[in-house]
Amino acid sequence: MSEDRSSTGDAPLVVEVHHPRTPDGWTLHLKRTFSPEHLDPAGRPVLIVPGYGMNSFIFGFHPRGTSMERCLAEAGLEVWSANLRGQGRSAPTGWRAPPPSLRSYSELDVHATVEHVLCATRTVADRVDLVGASLGGSIAYAHLALRGDHRVAGLVAIGAPLRWTEVPAVLRLPFRSARLAGMVRVSGVRRMARLALPVVGRVPSLLSMYLNADHIDLKAVPEMVQTIEDPHPRVNRDIAHWIGARDMVLRGVNVTEALGAVELPLLVMFASRDGIVPESAARAATEAWGGTDVQTLCVGAGDDWYAHADLFVGHDAPRLVFEPIVRWLRDRW
Repeated sequence: MSEDRSSTGDAPLVVEVHHPRTPDGWTLHLKRTFSPEHLDPAGRPVLIVPGYGMNSFIFGFHPRGTSMERCLAEAGLEVWSANLRGQGRSAPTGWRAPPPSLRSYSELDVHATVEHVLCATRTVADRVDLVGASLGGSIAYAHLALRGDHRVAGLVAIGAPLRWTEVPAVLRLPFRSARLAGMVRVSGVRRMARLALPVVGRVPSLLSMYLNADHIDLKAVPEMVQTIEDPHPRVNRDIAHWIGARDMVLRGVNVTEALGAVELPLLVMFASRDGIVPESAARAATEAWGGTDVQTLCVGAGDDWYAHADLFVGHDAPRLVFEPIVRWLRDRW
């Protein structure tokens, strides 16, 4: 475990690095962030799960305002940001460690991080709240479906698909064939994004499926791209199977159907004009959910529309996304 005291922002934060291990040979990279001045030990720790082709860097960075981690920490929450296998500085401990997959993410990695969080927490809680970002929310759904022994108290899903009743055009071709998706290995995505984003940013329509250029400070591209990871072919294959079947099926379990037995509080957040995760794919969780404490929040409207990336790095994301998450979580302590 390492510790770093950061004095940026209004209050000093303590940032620690932890390394939980999975039973199949991965050492994961997990970060705890909290504000000694604000931490409420009577609350529950929050575990943030990153999504497709990304690591947890972006949760501790915002181009202009307050990052998600700082916003939650200054509200008294103990914040943990996970890097699952193949993300960030997570690494296999042996050559036989299995590669990333949707099943290993949901069944093993999230479980290992939750158990570590509850062993190391400075709170008195025996359960965690999950915040899933994009595919991270889908992984959280699968975790609840596959692990009857989960230790989760509530879930916030941000731009997270569940059932693909409609598939965006940008996903149709790369995920049309599970076999091909699982064969193609793409590398150097971070470098390509660093070079391409400032250029295509001059033509905002080229980015509109992913972000609204009016909401994003493209001068911060060198920092923002640190969150990008090369996608793994096995995960691509899993996603192609999922899109083809409409529902995610792991270990023979239809995740959408299994969520009918889950009665935890749920907050579903989605962007008003998301070209990656349609509103129907995000709202599917509210229809499948077994509990009654279910809320939705659409971010952006009309000309002030929000796209997928705006939910995390948009100018007003701290006010429109992070602060509502804080209120929702604290209301359920």
